[in-house]
Amino acid sequence: MMQKRPGRRLTTTQQAAAFLGVAALSGVMLAGIALPAAGGIGLAAKGAVEEFDEIPSNLRTPPLSQRTKILDRDGNAIATVYSRDRTVVPLNDISPYMRDAIVAIEDSRFYEHGAVDLKGILRALNRNVRAGEATQGASTLTQQYVKNVFVEEAGDDPEKVAQATQQTLGRKVRELKYAIQVEEELGKKKILENYLSITFFGNQAYGVEAAAQRYFSKRAKDLTLEEAALLAGMVQSPSRYDPVNNVKEATERRNTVLTRMVANRGITRAEAEKAMATPIRLNVSWPKNGCITAVSGAGFFCDYVRKTVLNDPAFGKTEKERSKLWNLGGLTIKTTLAPRAQRAANKAATAKVDKSDKFAASVVQVQPGSGKILSMGQSRPYGLDHKRNETVLNLAVSNRMGGSTYGFQVGSTFKPFTAAAALEKGIGPATSFTTDWKLTLPESSFRTCDGSPSGNQPWALQNELESEKGTWDMTSALGKSINTYFALLEQKAGLCETIEMAKKVGYERGDGKEIAARPAVTLGSVDSTPLSMASAYATFANRGTYCTPIAIESVKDARGENIPVPKSTCSKAMSEQTADTINQMLKGVVEDGTGTQAGLKDRDNAGKTGTTNDRKDAWFVGYTPNLSTAVWVGDDVGEKSSMFDVTIGGQYYDKVCGGCLPGPIWRIAMTGALDASEAPSFNPVSVPRGNRKESETEPETEMETDPGRG
Repeated sequence: MMQKRPGRRLTTTQQAAAFLGVAALSGVMLAGIALPAAGGIGLAAKGAVEEFDEIPSNLRTPPLSQRTKILDRDGNAIATVYSRDRTVVPLNDISPYMRDAIVAIEDSRFYEHGAVDLKGILRALNRNVRAGEATQGASTLTQQYVKNVFVEEAGDDPEKVAQATQQTLGRKVRELKYAIQVEEELGKKKILENYLSITFFGNQAYGVEAAAQRYFSKRAKDLTLEEAALLAGMVQSPSRYDPVNNVKEATERRNTVLTRMVANRGITRAEAEKAMATPIRLNVSWPKNGCITAVSGAGFFCDYVRKTVLNDPAFGKTEKERSKLWNLGGLTIKTTLAPRAQRAANKAATAKVDKSDKFAASVVQVQPGSGKILSMGQSRPYGLDHKRNETVLNLAVSNRMGGSTYGFQVGSTFKPFTAAAALEKGIGPATSFTTDWKLTLPESSFRTCDGSPSGNQPWALQNELESEKGTWDMTSALGKSINTYFALLEQKAGLCETIEMAKKVGYERGDGKEIAARPAVTLGSVDSTPLSMASAYATFANRGTYCTPIAIESVKDARGENIPVPKSTCSKAMSEQTADTINQMLKGVVEDGTGTQAGLKDRDNAGKTGTTNDRKDAWFVGYTPNLSTAVWVGDDVGEKSSMFDVTIGGQYYDKVCGGCLPGPIWRIAMTGALDASEAPSFNPVSVPRGNRKESETEPETEMETDPGRG
């Protein structure tokens, strides 16, 4: 390969004056711009020179948008996302053939002139005049690079892109001044390197590295002569010379490049003839972009990571700043996703609920003590094809983070929060109430946090079965999920205290609004999300300390520099004694209560079932000392269909309950996620067993009256 030696260059002023002078004298289409007719030549030239002087000399070169890699906690790729498929590489990692080819076809005198090629301008002028139209341009490679910088800065804004490419003298003059600056500051090698990284090569490939991968599935440094010539020829018109769709045009253009390379003394005639005789051989790798490509069903988690970057102030004070960071890309995001847990969650979510079922399942897992989200799985696959039962609705999270409008009523899984509030107030687990299976309480007997009554209506509720009457203590009432007991316990512990406890453990509504102070909250009347519930129950596993959920461990930008990320914040929600007591009572739920179908063997585990009115939502939320998992099953399309007399996952249910469908799903998720060699125990505590009836296990109770959105 031969590189021409630079000749004598004109000064900046001489280049500008010469360019404007020739441009003004031409009065024709030149270098792709329309200049005024002869009558306005003097005025146009004068105005152009004045405009040239007024342009700021500092070109702001935007960082080039690149791929963002999303990794799991072990460094394995989850997905690759980008607005533009580009990987920036240094000149040394680009084939010499490619460097010579792009110079030969786009600017053969690149190493001999400055920012402006006066000989090229005159040659183009002569040919254009003879042709009577603009058949040849004269923009140097440096000028083309500057124009591409303007286009890159415009991003996806159509109006800004139009301004960056408009065919006017003003834009050309602005391009000229910045080209002169770039020549002086960067030098030829860096300009060529930048040009090859910013240029569009068609089929979503920006920069030569992405182009080499797209068309030949190889690195840019490994391009052969004929491959380099093909790519170099595409730059002028990526669609016209697209080798995928127009082999004939692409071949002719490639051969033109090879001829130019010979003329430019980059290759010999023999090398060119051999390359011309070689047919185009593509090995196309089509881009796989976005969370739809995520492994192990982690598309919903991937999208949650995207939402975190776009919403969390840690990544920028304004929405515009955060959006710019995400769209610019080039990030390496290491997440909290645990591969083993994700595989288990995805398997569990699809094991007993089919993607084509009327109802859907969601599974999310959180690590107690750190707040790290380890997995997110759903029965419906992530995607936009509704005919294939795909969805982008993340059933595990709030509406703000890509979930449903409100979330889902949690049913009896709320009851442990009432129990914790009671214990914190000094009401012991042996506290018992004797009730009938139906109960009516005045709303006025429940006080909000400002001391006012919660309402002035009677509140009627009932247990699941008529046989569920008699005397219950806290442990037995949790085990059998007795509504009437928890209504009386909330009355004694306080409505305000119950709601405040729920807030302390991270219980949040799916729409982000405040929890309404209504007595039915103790029976799970307020909508929430699986992620909120898994995080809340992790507080019990963590002996009373709540940690906010996080999905990102670290972020590096394209330069490898660390970007600050949101951290989990932990706060004491209850005493260790209270948490330990809840743990022991909830162990009873999986041992001989409503959650026996969920219980794990040979390790400490605890949890709670939950169903709502008309069985529109069914839950199981449970945990071991080192993992908290929430499972929800229900209608995900807003019809709020009841789960009576239904077939889900090929199995018939006369009525779905938290223990009989979410429970077994929970067991699959936990068994797959947990390491059998790690089986820590809950802190032992003595809890009265109370009225543990030896009756057969029934589905947990539900409310008589629909509490609405609460």
